[in-house]
Amino acid sequence: MGKNSGAYEFFRYVGLNVMGMIGLSCYILADTYFVSKALGTSGLAALNLAISVYSVINATGLMMGAGGGTRFSIFRFQGHEREAGQVFTRTVILALAAGGVFLLAGLLCAPVLAAVLGADGDTMDNTVVYLRVILCFAPCFIMNNTLLAFVRNDGNPKLSMAAMLTGSLANIALDYLFMFPFSMGMSGAAFATGLAPVISMGVLALHLSGKKSSLSIVRCRWSLREAVSILSPGVSSFITELSSGIVLMMFNLIILSLAGNTGVAAYGIVANLALVVTAVFTGIAQGMQPLASRSYGAGDGKTLKLVFRYGAILSIVLAAGIYACANSWWQGIIAIFNSEGSQELVPIARRGIQLYFAGFLFAGINIVSAAFLSAVTETGKAFAISIVRGCLAIIPLAFLLPGIWGMDGVWLAFVLAEALACLVSVWGIRRAGAAR
Repeated sequence: MGKNSGAYEFFRYVGLNVMGMIGLSCYILADTYFVSKALGTSGLAALNLAISVYSVINATGLMMGAGGGTRFSIFRFQGHEREAGQVFTRTVILALAAGGVFLLAGLLCAPVLAAVLGADGDTMDNTVVYLRVILCFAPCFIMNNTLLAFVRNDGNPKLSMAAMLTGSLANIALDYLFMFPFSMGMSGAAFATGLAPVISMGVLALHLSGKKSSLSIVRCRWSLREAVSILSPGVSSFITELSSGIVLMMFNLIILSLAGNTGVAAYGIVANLALVVTAVFTGIAQGMQPLASRSYGAGDGKTLKLVFRYGAILSIVLAAGIYACANSWWQGIIAIFNSEGSQELVPIARRGIQLYFAGFLFAGINIVSAAFLSAVTETGKAFAISIVRGCLAIIPLAFLLPGIWGMDGVWLAFVLAEALACLVSVWGIRRAGAAR
């Protein structure tokens, strides 16, 4: 496989981005591990209640990055450097504005949000603490996601990966430092997570200040139309990530009524592992995006089809491997996060891994398809995939199936929703012509 081949470039971009996204997802996985060790089942339940808000923040950052990055890449490969610079400037402004809204919510509304998310006497204090800190760091999370996408689209996927991994490793080290030697409890976990994107942006600054960078703030006019044109290619990424938060909030409330805080803690293990698995497919999708947008801008239909086929095959292979590994090693996985040795938690988490993870056999295709369609400005089809898997299928199934099968219905709601969305993915890709 030569260095100039399409396959080499695909696996270079995708491989680097998958590794980086796994690192990025470990922000929360590290919190899950250290919180379970330091605060036990109640702390794990509080973290799982609060983490849905992180999904909303992350979704906003991914929308800014994917949308702005797509428009930037298309303009650059059409030779419109001035327009590309304006896209970068406008996206940075949008990111800062969105971050400011979340910051105000953290300062003013953290207790109200905690109550809405289902926190009770055992979990309220820790949930409020985590929410307040994470929301105050929201501008950093959103700006980091935005800059990661632009640096990747500016031809530096290695530095983008390095920034994500550096932030993640720093989070793990700071989690341990703040929660054990400094005994900061839940605030330590949240503060460590909040500092991670700051450190990541420090690495990205190496590209922004370098001679090869084409990213700079320029003077430009502002209009609602321009904002929509930037955000629309990122809407599918926003809904994909937001759906994780919606599902998390909804499942937490349903599980609270079925199995109490122990059930929520068990779901916390499944959900946080699922965040890492989702990050793998998001990594494939984001790695594909610069290549797809570049080929689209250059009118290279042959390469476009190859990019999609590589992404689809890779997602299927990885999904099957992840499902097999999760079901083979479930006992060790649960033990890592079950520091109190709760015997009630084990069977719930085991059944969750067994059923819930089957959904990724479909989810991988859905995430890759939606991102690919967005990258080639087929935003309507991408939106259809994302809205089916994020709302139209999962919400009714989540309320219907638990009434029939109890906890099994909770897990199966995700699987069936992704299966239905996969049908929409097949339709969208065929209509776009990428599968022919």
